[in-house]
Formats: sequence, C-alpha cells, structure tokens
Amino acid sequence: MKRSAFALIASAALVAACADSGANYTPIVDGTKNATFNSDLSACRTLAKHELANGDAAMGGAIVGAGAGAVLGGLDKDTTAGAGALVGAVTGAIAGSVENQEAQQAVVIKCMQGRGHAVVG
Repeated sequence: MKRSAFALIASAALVAACADSGANYTPIVDGTKNATFNSDLSACRTLAKHELANGDAAMGGAIVGAGAGAVLGGLDKDTTAGAGALVGAVTGAIAGSVENQEAQQAVVIKCMQGRGHAVVG
C-alpha cells in the first residue's frame, strides 16, 4: 500500500507541474510581439479549452488504467487488486490529462501561427 500512496503523491506533483501548459500555454515568439498578441492569445486559449475538453481523455485513461492496475495488483502478492485499480485509475487519468494538455498546447500554437504570429514553440 505504500507504493500506492507514493504513486498518488507523484501523480499529484505531475499535475501541478503542468499548470502553465495546455490551453494556458504562452507560446514563444521569434521577434517582438505585435499589438494584437494578447487578444489573439486569449482567443486561441479559449478555442483550445472548448475544442478539447479535459474530461473525456482523463476518464478514458482512468478506465483503462483501473483495469490494468487491477490485473497487475492481483498478480502482485504485496498489492490487492483494489489498490492496483486505484493507482491505475489515477495514473491513467493523469496520462489522459497530460495527453489532452499537449493537444491543447498544439491548438494554441497553430492558432497563433494562423493569426500571423511568428510562434516557434
């Protein structure tokens, strides 16, 4: 069970580290930012948030992770299937959330490029 607690703490730290990513990402611009940068960034962030809602990716990851964790937990003599499912669900939800944040960040970058900003990443 100690491993389960460690995995949950590590997962929470990973989520906290991603606070400035996803739709909240501020892209790197080659050169100076023009007068419309901030308003365009706000519009692109809104687009990314609405286009890629976080719930579906996290839920799918949680379901897959719970199933895999339950199986692996049942095979490990020191871990119960329930503990394995819990860790798997949390890990899967975080993986789905991270994947979604990467997709949102890509939307912000493409949107800003489409609006004529020299975004390099």
